[in-house]
Amino acid sequence: MKSNLRLIYIVDDDPDDRQIILDAFLEKSPQIDYVFIENAETLLETLYAAEVELPALILLDLNMPGMMGLHALKEIRSNRLFSQIPVIVLTTSTLHQDRKTSYELGASCYIRKPASFTELVEITDAIVKLWLHEYQPQPSPPGGKKNMAGD
Repeated sequence: MKSNLRLIYIVDDDPDDRQIILDAFLEKSPQIDYVFIENAETLLETLYAAEVELPALILLDLNMPGMMGLHALKEIRSNRLFSQIPVIVLTTSTLHQDRKTSYELGASCYIRKPASFTELVEITDAIVKLWLHEYQPQPSPPGGKKNMAGD
């Protein structure tokens, strides 16, 4: 299986939160594909059903009805097919133990949901730049040649 480098799964039980997160991503990254997933059980079912392409990234809420996000994270990390997918925990939890456990289970990053939409746009833009390699082209130095070590 290969990863679709332009696909993000947004896993959150709150439809308003899912839409706000999507809106924040779309502000700066409209070229990315997004799939909404309402809970951890559906996330795992979707991953197991993905026969050809996996997401480039999973944005995972922790506190959801049914299976908690931490349980899904543990299962993702224990499956060799999914273990390399970056999983970013995006949650309202302020508990130190949730952060600690998320990292112990293999979260790529733990982010508390911000209070403002502007902050969320900054966070989603950073996520795309860091994990999906959507960097803006850098201008070439004068003369048009990039100076690299060993040149």
